[in-house]
Amino acid sequence: MKKSITPNQIKQNNRSLIYHYIYDNKKVSQQDISYELHLSRPTVAANLSFMEENGLIRKDGQIDTEFVGRKAAAYSIVPDYRVSIGVEILKKELKMIAVNLYGEKISRTVSAIPFEYHDSYFQTVCHQILEFKNSLSLTDEQVLGVGFAMQGLTTPDKQTVLYGEILSCTGLSITEFSKFLPFPCCFIHDADSAAISELWVSPELTDAFYLSLSKHLGAAIISKGTILSGKHGHSSTIEHIQMQPNGSRCYCGKKGCMETLLSMTSLLEENETPEDFFRKVRQKDLQPSNRWHAFLSNLANAVNMLHLIFDTDFILGGYLAQYLCEQDLAFVHEKIQQMTPFPEAHDFLKISKMPKHNICIGAALPYIQSFLDNPGL
Repeated sequence: MKKSITPNQIKQNNRSLIYHYIYDNKKVSQQDISYELHLSRPTVAANLSFMEENGLIRKDGQIDTEFVGRKAAAYSIVPDYRVSIGVEILKKELKMIAVNLYGEKISRTVSAIPFEYHDSYFQTVCHQILEFKNSLSLTDEQVLGVGFAMQGLTTPDKQTVLYGEILSCTGLSITEFSKFLPFPCCFIHDADSAAISELWVSPELTDAFYLSLSKHLGAAIISKGTILSGKHGHSSTIEHIQMQPNGSRCYCGKKGCMETLLSMTSLLEENETPEDFFRKVRQKDLQPSNRWHAFLSNLANAVNMLHLIFDTDFILGGYLAQYLCEQDLAFVHEKIQQMTPFPEAHDFLKISKMPKHNICIGAALPYIQSFLDNPGL
């Protein structure tokens, strides 16, 4: 026997439809909502009044119209009704970012706090998070959660670091942080964080291989709009594919892994900044240019090999993305054409649309998405 829908469920459904319509369209009138959602004006008015009184939406000026007469009031959501915080844990520093319901940066901070697998470190980090929250005048209720982006693989439930050789934190539990914080917390692999950011700014994206070209190399497989973690949680860990068995030693203990050829650590010399390096490259300084072309050649080799396995778009992201240009893509594509047995269209190689702060923002976004999926109206 079919269960009937209760009046309360109908009310919640209408409220959710109205909220999402305002969210998607940014600025709308009561008339727009009524017409587009096929709801009566009294129903729309009552729901708008409820959501305005509870701080979810606000009046936002007036809607311009070609008709003569009184202009209609415009409504928009309150973007910081709820926020999320993304934290990137690095060996020598801590990065934090707060984002609103549109995934937009509210504020960002970087602190020189070296990682230690010690209770005092976890307490210090959480104190920094709470100070950051307070500096933005946010209440505990406003914070949906804190996502910790880790340089390591995490378990499917996001509660434990499955493999964390870079920070020597394998087995680390999220409770080491959450016991000091009054909101939900989870871990997320940093490469997955970056890919989540990419999905957020490119909602049309369904399938892609995301390469996170950052201090360390990482990757994520995007399939049907979601990140694949794999049966054992280590899908797309291309950084440990050996390309030069007699090459430099990787942090995993083996030699010549992709990590040793395609990370920013392998590209830059000691104390060299990306800004200085790419300034010299664009000025055609010989030594940095040779290093860059060698890096791009290794990148082409890796992409060609992976593209033969997974025929999809390849997105070049991570911290390096902001320095890439079309000339670099053309160089990589030409190298791939020399290696591949198939004719290759140029359009499968793309530069990330989210080149800055992608890891921190991506760590925060799952909590934002979860709220939008179920705002509890």
